Amino acid sequence: MSDGAVKRYDVAVIGAGMAGMAAALFAAQRGLSCIQVGSGGGILFASGLLDLLAVHPVVERRLWQSPYAALAALAREQPEHPLARVAPVAIRAAFERFVAALAGAGMAYAPLGERNSQLLTSIGTVKTTLGVPLTMVAGVAALERRPACLLVDFRGLREFSARQIAETLAQRWPDLRHQRIDFPGFEAVPEVYAVHLAQALESRETRERTIALIKPQLGDARAVGLPAVLGLARSREVHAAFEAGLGLPVFEIPTMPTSVPGLRLLGALEAAVSSLGVLRRQQTRVRALTWDGSKALLDLEGVPGGERVCASAVVLATGRFSGQGLTADRQCVRESLLSLPVQQPAARDAWHQRDFLDPAGHAINRAGLSVDDAWRPLDASGQPAWTRLFAIGSILAQQDWMRAKCGSGLAIATAWAAIAQLTQQLRGTEAG
Repeated sequence: MSDGAVKRYDVAVIGAGMAGMAAALFAAQRGLSCIQVGSGGGILFASGLLDLLAVHPVVERRLWQSPYAALAALAREQPEHPLARVAPVAIRAAFERFVAALAGAGMAYAPLGERNSQLLTSIGTVKTTLGVPLTMVAGVAALERRPACLLVDFRGLREFSARQIAETLAQRWPDLRHQRIDFPGFEAVPEVYAVHLAQALESRETRERTIALIKPQLGDARAVGLPAVLGLARSREVHAAFEAGLGLPVFEIPTMPTSVPGLRLLGALEAAVSSLGVLRRQQTRVRALTWDGSKALLDLEGVPGGERVCASAVVLATGRFSGQGLTADRQCVRESLLSLPVQQPAARDAWHQRDFLDPAGHAINRAGLSVDDAWRPLDASGQPAWTRLFAIGSILAQQDWMRAKCGSGLAIATAWAAIAQLTQQLRGTEAG
């Protein structure tokens, strides 16, 4: 490939999960040209909820009403945690910008405040989170007030049981009833899937038939809960139609992965970054990454004939084991692309606690890359591997995002912080 065929960008984002999407979004919003490489498959497992920080300390399983109070405690007690290294004012700005972009792409969220919300899950437990899609907001009020409420599910939808939710919460919410109905047009189908129901409900006729089946079951209900199947790209329209047709607040309950809200979230993020001019190379991976002075060269595979691109800065958002940003064998954990040093237990037998459900979690879950104050991963000498290589999201060390319920917060906050550093470097160079 000749040098003339190499396309040049300000930023190359490696990874298309939540952190990669946030980085591409924030870079493009700052006016930087950006290419994004990777698959957004991890987002398909998302609930659509945006956690900031719900649990701290993890070992105590303490739930916080205010994620910002939790962040203050985290900063005092665990200052090496990536979230503790981002100023709260920056985290607020990042979340507001992220949610605004989703709203512009058709996936609206309730206004973000200072408090976490609680809402039902598909197994009858309660989830604590900050960002709630508008289609789920009525469920927050319903769980708090616990009025007479009807939960509806559909025959053949095996990933969601209204009866299980109602029975699990029977003592806490005695006025919670459940009803199963046939989904219109799928009566003879033994097993149905959430995404097919969501697509079907974008038809006005199917919506009206479904509403007509639910209406006689309302009784004294003051709210109605449904599995999260109220449309895909047109979820606001479908949700509004159900509320108007039933004359009651209607709320979705997140289903098991792969979820419809995850598909909505992925679609909205793809639309948001594409509208800002980000070039997305989907189902493509970086085969090799090298740098020479102020430029990085990325050789891509998955593109017919291969492709080489040049970038002034690179953001590593490849995730942990599921995203293949990290790999492991019986000896150690390794970073997959550049063989960067991974902060991890010294011995293999220290990876896990003896009790699988130990409340402290497992040391392996806190393994990852160490970064400097500018979010640049460190090499074996403790220096930045490259002056314009940045690492964000779950590949970072010193955090256990699953137990702390901070996955989205980790992705969005570190993406915002790294892009701010990256932009300052690039524009400082340009000004010079």
